[in-house]
Amino acid sequence: MTPNTSSASRPVIPDAWLMEVKALFRPDENVSAFLEVDLNKALKFAKTALILTDQRLLTRFEDQKNWQSWDLKPHLTLKLSDHAGVGTLELTDGAQRLGVWRFTLGLQAAAARMVGQLELHLAQEAEGVPLQKRLSGSVCPVCQAVLSEDDEECTSCGREDLTPPSTWTLLKLWRFARPYRQSLLLGFVLTLAATAATLVPPYLTMPLMDEVLIPYQSGKPIDPTQVSWYLLGLLGSAMLAWGLGWAKTYILALVSERIGADLRTTTYQHLLNLSLEYFGERRTGDLIARIGNETDRINVFLSLHLLDFATDVLMIAMTAVILISINPTLAAVTLLPLPFIGWLIHVVREKLRTGFEKIDRVWAEVTNVLADTIPGIRVVKAFAQEDREAQRFKDANRHNLQVNDRLNRVWSLFSPTVTLMTEVGLLVVWGFGIWLVAHDKITVGVMTAFLAYIGRFYTRLDSMSRIVSHTQKAASGAKRIFDILDQVSSVPEPTQPVALPAKVTGHIAVRDAGFRYGNRAVIRQLNLDIQPGQMIGLVGHSGSGKSTLVNLICRFYDLSEGAITLDGVDIRQLKIADYRRQIGLVLQEPFLFFGTIADNIAYGKPEATREDIVAAARAAHAHEFILRMPQGYDSLVGERGQGLSGGERQRISIARALLINPRILILDEATSAVDTETEKEIQRALDNLVRGRTTIAIAHRLSTLRKADRLVVMDKGLVVEEGSHDELMQTQGAYWRLYEAQQRQAEAEGAVLGSGQAQGVTA
Repeated sequence: MTPNTSSASRPVIPDAWLMEVKALFRPDENVSAFLEVDLNKALKFAKTALILTDQRLLTRFEDQKNWQSWDLKPHLTLKLSDHAGVGTLELTDGAQRLGVWRFTLGLQAAAARMVGQLELHLAQEAEGVPLQKRLSGSVCPVCQAVLSEDDEECTSCGREDLTPPSTWTLLKLWRFARPYRQSLLLGFVLTLAATAATLVPPYLTMPLMDEVLIPYQSGKPIDPTQVSWYLLGLLGSAMLAWGLGWAKTYILALVSERIGADLRTTTYQHLLNLSLEYFGERRTGDLIARIGNETDRINVFLSLHLLDFATDVLMIAMTAVILISINPTLAAVTLLPLPFIGWLIHVVREKLRTGFEKIDRVWAEVTNVLADTIPGIRVVKAFAQEDREAQRFKDANRHNLQVNDRLNRVWSLFSPTVTLMTEVGLLVVWGFGIWLVAHDKITVGVMTAFLAYIGRFYTRLDSMSRIVSHTQKAASGAKRIFDILDQVSSVPEPTQPVALPAKVTGHIAVRDAGFRYGNRAVIRQLNLDIQPGQMIGLVGHSGSGKSTLVNLICRFYDLSEGAITLDGVDIRQLKIADYRRQIGLVLQEPFLFFGTIADNIAYGKPEATREDIVAAARAAHAHEFILRMPQGYDSLVGERGQGLSGGERQRISIARALLINPRILILDEATSAVDTETEKEIQRALDNLVRGRTTIAIAHRLSTLRKADRLVVMDKGLVVEEGSHDELMQTQGAYWRLYEAQQRQAEAEGAVLGSGQAQGVTA
């Protein structure tokens, strides 16, 4: 296999590196992972390649001309760590350090995959796994990690609990079924009665054969009255079974639909109450697939397959009792295949138990591609990446097909095997039954009834074996649903919440605050006091902790240490909804929902009157452009507000914040993505919005914060300077350097613009 193959089974090495390393590859060597680190020893940007094959690790350091390689030996270790935003890979052989590579944290996941792949190769080497066996894997279409032959999903990019689903997980659904227990009991009684009714006709065939048909062959005339009663009994039992079957199916279908609806609603409500941290680790398409596909699968199981399973069990049990009562010996022969089928079900269930959850996760990846691409279709088209996204979808779909094919190989063998065993069992009963009739052990009527019951018995046994597939699918879906329901928010509600005063002043105090993303400290020992009605501006380089501080004040995340108080009360002691109603948030990229302009303005206060909505729009300087739209306030804004310009969306966002009349206002780069004229309009709207409110504003353009009462300069999660614009300019510290850098950049851009205009005039 060539090292840079573009097949779906191996990672691709870029041509720039391949030209250098191609001659070094051995004839039987295959690439497992490729990583291009982006920092050198001096922590300056420089590219270095790391290539992992099934036999060794290759690299070329920046200060060396030749490639180095290390064969995969038992003591070889590749260690991954990170500190202060820089990741490190360290290669050792147990005695000394062989090499060190550094990279920015954007490559952390890729580096972790390389470490995992190297450990996999070393483990296979220790176990004596042949190379040919190791090379027959494929690549995850999501993260390009190498999968071994037996892998049906990628563990590198999965963050969920990979514990195989248990059938007992379905018992957790009882909390949703409990409110409907009376209907369920009625459905069970009807199922029992309907099953009993279907068992009457075969029983009536015994006297029909022994007392009517066989005597008639011996010359005895048929009694029409007797035959009429038997036929009437057969018709009555059939009609009764039909009526009871319809009633039980209808009642249980209604109950299952309501259980499914409650399950969807509860899951979605719980999802909304989880913290932002949870959503940051999940894909949108996966969550949509769970609430949609999995609950629908559970619903179908409850309404159809569980009912069939209950009917099958009752039919088999009642049929077994009847057969034993008629002739125990023949009944024992009839039940002979049952233990073998039970063993086969157990074996297959173990395969299906994990297989269906893997199918669910792989299908979620197909949904994820759609959830990524459709909302971002403008970006896809702008960069002409339609073919790339189509290939992404094709790869995910191919992976889904591969996983399904592997499971279908097991399932396709199981069903015919059960059918074969039941057919063999039927032949055994025929043979043994004929022997009993020939030796006058049973009558022909008994034999006929036995065959009728056996046909139903084996049909139900075959049907019950097929239920295994649906049960495991439902168990897989239930596990993925309860993976959400069992999640606990990292921003919990207080057990004994403190009530907010009738009039909130908006005094915010941050005391010794600390916060970490994983093992990386983002905020450290931060102290800040914001008086009621005061406007402060947060400034600093990207990554200094400004947005994190705002997220902590909004309680989207909770502090690792320290406290944030509102009017002297720790915000963790307040009900989350009550606290957030005091906050108005205007983001750099305002999000509008599909609907009318009026609905979007009133999103935080659905009961608002049209007069209140118009007043908020006027204050936000949005009223004029709204009236120019075809239906005014009833105009649809389209998905995510795509029917409006950036400035128009921003002013609707400001109107939305104005309508709820918050005591605390958060402005996160509210004017950074618009032109100068639109910025002036938005700034006038913001002047109305901030009046009388405690305001925290983040802005990269320092000129927009001149009206702030106080500027807070942050760096590496710390407050390094505080004061007014003039005071900070006089000290010539961090703020002065930021301001001077922006002024120089603005002058340079102005010079370029002036030069371009002059050339246009000359032309």
